[in-house]
Amino acid sequence: MNGIIGKKIGMTSVFDDDGRNIACTVIEAGPCVVTQVKTESEHGYNALQLGFAEAKLKNTSQAMIGHFEKASTTPKKKVVEFRDSDLEKGLGDTVTIDEVFVEGDVVDVVGTSKGKGFQGVVKRHNFRGVGDATHGQHNRQRAPGSIGAASYPAKVVKGMKMAGQTGNARVKMENLNVVKLFPEKNLILVRGAVPGCKGSFVVIEK
Repeated sequence: MNGIIGKKIGMTSVFDDDGRNIACTVIEAGPCVVTQVKTESEHGYNALQLGFAEAKLKNTSQAMIGHFEKASTTPKKKVVEFRDSDLEKGLGDTVTIDEVFVEGDVVDVVGTSKGKGFQGVVKRHNFRGVGDATHGQHNRQRAPGSIGAASYPAKVVKGMKMAGQTGNARVKMENLNVVKLFPEKNLILVRGAVPGCKGSFVVIEK
């Protein structure tokens, strides 16, 4: 296995061997259940589909209930597929963090960032704003300024940085260190911040 599904608990800090205080994110990772096994002969590639966190039966579709019953498990809230060339696990098997990671591993964490609604250019694109007024702003320091060219091309170029919806997007934080594992509590401490709010699902990959 090269990954696992988890839930962001919050942040804390630990001291390393040199006495430095390291900010860490606490993630409750697993145990996950193998809900489907994909093979190269049948699907064109080898992969394991994992399920995490109990879901209510009334909130699960009939199709997914049948899917989970094949793995002899209860409905899960989060289902993610991981490529696995070895296929060491079978249908219905459980995957825990100590089977996937060891302390010191470098991992990538994927999650959905906090939604921040409709925001202006200063917050959304880090425009300078107050104190660094640029062309087209005059006394409106948080305004975007000029966005057009001239009679050619006579349009606003695609991709122009403007105000709009911010956050609530898939974000991958790369090359984070696994600081500590607590297998008995299914907790993993990852150095630094990971995307999402407390209680949101994240995917940890090697």
